[in-house]
Amino acid sequence: MIIDLPHFDENTNIPFPQVNSSTPEGIVAVGGNLSPGMLLSAYRQGIFPWFSEGDPVVWWSPDPRCVLFPDEIHISRSMKKVLKRERFRISLDTRFQDVITACREAPRRGQDGTWITGEMRKAYIELHRLGYAHSIEVWDGERLAGGLYGVTLGSCFFAESMFSSVTNGSKVALIRLSQILDKWGFDLIDCQLYSPHLERMGARQIPREEFIERLSVCLKKQTLRRNWSGILDDS
Repeated sequence: MIIDLPHFDENTNIPFPQVNSSTPEGIVAVGGNLSPGMLLSAYRQGIFPWFSEGDPVVWWSPDPRCVLFPDEIHISRSMKKVLKRERFRISLDTRFQDVITACREAPRRGQDGTWITGEMRKAYIELHRLGYAHSIEVWDGERLAGGLYGVTLGSCFFAESMFSSVTNGSKVALIRLSQILDKWGFDLIDCQLYSPHLERMGARQIPREEFIERLSVCLKKQTLRRNWSGILDDS
């Protein structure tokens, strides 16, 4: 187990226990912190943090893994009509803090609270400052109607959370992000945990071993480490 470790910068590589040593639920380790070096090391090894306020950091690598290949995003007939109306405007990395806050505050069916703790929010804002965490924003006029955020390493986007403040806001975010990432040559969107909603959008479950193999290929590519707001127009 990894506990009580100091703050690590983004250039530090922290070895985690092998993912195949996890519990049946997918827990790999408990403890440590959310410093950039620890977070990025975890993602590179197919591991992500997920825990509740007041608890130690819990590091997960579930088997199977839910993923979405950008070129396999499913757009339903009704969503094609929504997109065709061009009601929504898209931006990248212009309101990261607002997106993660909205994800934190969004009500979740069957959940009393949020797993995006204050510590989590602060850690991912720091990753955004360093050029590793990114957001996509969906606008309905001047209103932030939906969005999602995640972490990028190589050609993999590790999706963390999404929200809607109007109908279809999060769906538009995932569809447009998938299309943009596909055009940029990304190979994989890690959705982490299965949900019927994600499956309807084209996500599927693959064995953890396959996920780790695909991730290793993604990590051989250069990370698009910069603010994405200035490159959306070029996409």
